Amino acid sequence: MEKNTNRRIKPNSIKRLLSMLIKAYPVLVPIVAVCIVIGAITATLPAIFQQKIYSIIGEWVESGDWAGASKLIIPLVSTLATFYVVSLLAGFTQSQMMAVITQGFLNKVRQQMFTKMQNLPIRYFDTNKHGDIMSHYTNDIDTLRQMVSQALPTVLRCCILLTSVMCIMLYYSLWMTLVVLLGVFAMLKISKKVGSGSAKYFIRQQKSMGKTEGFIQEMMTGQKVVKVFNHEPQSRKDFQQVNDELFEDAFRAHAYANVLGPIINNIGNTLYVTIAVVGGVLLLTHTPNIGISSLVKGSITVLSIDIVIPFLNMAKQFTGNVNQVAQQINSVAMAIAGAERIFELIDEKPETDEGYVTLVNAKIDADGNVTETTEHTGQWAWKHPHHDGTLSYTPLKGDIVMVDVDFAYVPGKPVLHDISLYAHPGQKVAFVGATGAGKTTITNLINRFYDIEDGKIRYDNININKIKKNDLRNSLGLILQDTNLFTGTVMDNIRYGKLDATDEECVKAAKLAGADDFITRLPAGYQTLLENNGENLSQGQRQLLAIARAAVADPPVMIMDEATSSIDTRTERIVQQGMDKLMEGRTVFVIAHRLSTVQNSDVIMVLDHGRIIERGSHDDLIAQKGQYYQLYTGAFELE
Repeated sequence: MEKNTNRRIKPNSIKRLLSMLIKAYPVLVPIVAVCIVIGAITATLPAIFQQKIYSIIGEWVESGDWAGASKLIIPLVSTLATFYVVSLLAGFTQSQMMAVITQGFLNKVRQQMFTKMQNLPIRYFDTNKHGDIMSHYTNDIDTLRQMVSQALPTVLRCCILLTSVMCIMLYYSLWMTLVVLLGVFAMLKISKKVGSGSAKYFIRQQKSMGKTEGFIQEMMTGQKVVKVFNHEPQSRKDFQQVNDELFEDAFRAHAYANVLGPIINNIGNTLYVTIAVVGGVLLLTHTPNIGISSLVKGSITVLSIDIVIPFLNMAKQFTGNVNQVAQQINSVAMAIAGAERIFELIDEKPETDEGYVTLVNAKIDADGNVTETTEHTGQWAWKHPHHDGTLSYTPLKGDIVMVDVDFAYVPGKPVLHDISLYAHPGQKVAFVGATGAGKTTITNLINRFYDIEDGKIRYDNININKIKKNDLRNSLGLILQDTNLFTGTVMDNIRYGKLDATDEECVKAAKLAGADDFITRLPAGYQTLLENNGENLSQGQRQLLAIARAAVADPPVMIMDEATSSIDTRTERIVQQGMDKLMEGRTVFVIAHRLSTVQNSDVIMVLDHGRIIERGSHDDLIAQKGQYYQLYTGAFELE
């Protein structure tokens, strides 16, 4: 179900973002805030000094005492210059610290997102476009950069300036301040109206951008398919549709936002003229001036020119800062929209794991007694704590049993029905059947990529729900039909199966898989750099590396999901020899369409629409002359 894209910004998202920022830098953030306060306050001082200088000049004109006036003006100018130097130092400190805070904060957010992503269940990646997930790390993060580095400091500085200027204006003249407040009230009403509209569309823009990036990523991945089927015109048409949606949302967002600046500027200009006119009228009518200063002194004087002129500058400064705050609404709205998408990822429910049985290195004596050790002995055991505080150790053998298992990816649409099977240590169990019969789903359940709805799966007579998922998966080797190779050398990709494996162990695994021959013919051998999922290798070569990766891990249970489907018949014979060595003494689950790869299996299970309809050895199933017999003789096709 598509999420509602018309919702408005959530206030708690802003609070959460600020809380994360302060928590990340509890010392630097307050220091930056102090620097901003110092800079803002010093920016308001010229109005005070200007009024005093005008007042001194007025007295000098009347008295003609220039020497006395200069003695008063020079200290004021010197003090003002000192404040400017302090403001300069505060600004420099702020800019340097903000560089650290901004990039450091984004680094921490990306790290938090990636850590959370690693803990998400496979279901999340099956139901979300990878390009859209990527846009969290790129576009959404960039909106946070703009807000943290620019919008937040600007808004804080402007708010302090507005407060300071308002206090100064109230200090000098209440009547003039009321005129300014009327203009500010109009600005705030318009800013709220326009700002709320732009925020709504900025949220939609972020989602549309994620959708567009997801489409581009999908097209890049499937570029060969696009070209081979001459699908370029339709791809352009589909892209135009998602791109037009992005244009529409972005246009509306920026149309709202861009109209705000000119409106605020014109209100400010009108206010400036209004203050000049009102001030002139008050001067001509000799209106008594009421302000905090006159109330404190206890004497009300007539409004004078040395108050009106600074007031004009303060009004211009006031409206200018209101305009700056309004202009930052764009960045804040985009950032909060991006933050909400980031929080959606961070708040995703992680993969649950209630397991408490762990896998440990073990020593097993001649009598079968198991003791735990820190040494790598090549023998493993399940460490099983019990409710009474005792521990028991069960040797890892690879005995897997499924009893009456039901499963559905989507509730109400079962994929597996009443699946029961057993695989004793050292047995090779094969699954055959048409696409969608449930073969891969069974192996996904053994890995606990998904959890069953009903029934039980036991591993060495332990319910797999009791086994920690990491330990469970450490005991399983998985070779998939779609090979994933990572940026790095060939050696690095083999070592991915066992990070502490030596070069010798990696080479041995490659020889076992039949990959050593082509690796040694690469430009740099095992140090050849692979990029873009190993695009410089053939599909068969990539699959051989995947088999070598599983071999170096040396797990007691192997799951081979179409492991040789991309290898030609000649190469398959070479690989099969290595596979036979790899499978010795291990429990092996094999999924295959090519029946030649499963003939030597101890038991073959034929699946149809999520049910096991036949089981037995190759000879038994041929003798039954059922569906397997039809598959083998070519009377029935898998697809």
